[in-house]
Amino acid sequence: MGLAVVVIILLVVVVLYVIGLYNTLVRMRNCVKEAWSDIEVQLKRRFDLIPNVLATVKGYAKHESETLEKIVAARNAMFNQPHTMQDVAKAEGELSGALKSLFALSEAYPDLKANTNFLELQRELRDTEDKIQAARRFYNGNVLSYNTKIQQFPANVIAGRFGFTQEQLFELAADEKAARNPVKVEF
Repeated sequence: MGLAVVVIILLVVVVLYVIGLYNTLVRMRNCVKEAWSDIEVQLKRRFDLIPNVLATVKGYAKHESETLEKIVAARNAMFNQPHTMQDVAKAEGELSGALKSLFALSEAYPDLKANTNFLELQRELRDTEDKIQAARRFYNGNVLSYNTKIQQFPANVIAGRFGFTQEQLFELAADEKAARNPVKVEF
């Protein structure tokens, strides 16, 4: 009878451990999803600010339509394509590069540079860019923790059994040079 009790206690401990590990994996996966949602919220905020910036710039830089068209195209690409990680990273990089060009362009227009509305919009966009970077770091931190957990033994056994799969880190597209390089300002 003593051996049966020990076996039952061991089974209960193992079951409780599996349940605890499963719940940890679910919590970590949900943290990754929440972090991705934070990125999307900040990208949407930037998406909503861009038309105001463009309207302000158009009044001062009428003949700079190419730069403005790039921004509009990059802005529209953010929400008109599938939301795979690679697509979002590529569109986000293109939009960041186009916005850098816009703010570099403002240097050529002293009246625009001094416009309080433009300065406020520029400050808000810069603030949003900082929040996007922070959201990406937060997301990548959660993904790293989650991916590490589902690769470690014995969690990898439970993760494999219950269909937990690795998540991708948010990285700039390899071919996206505009977001990696500083903007050249030429007058």
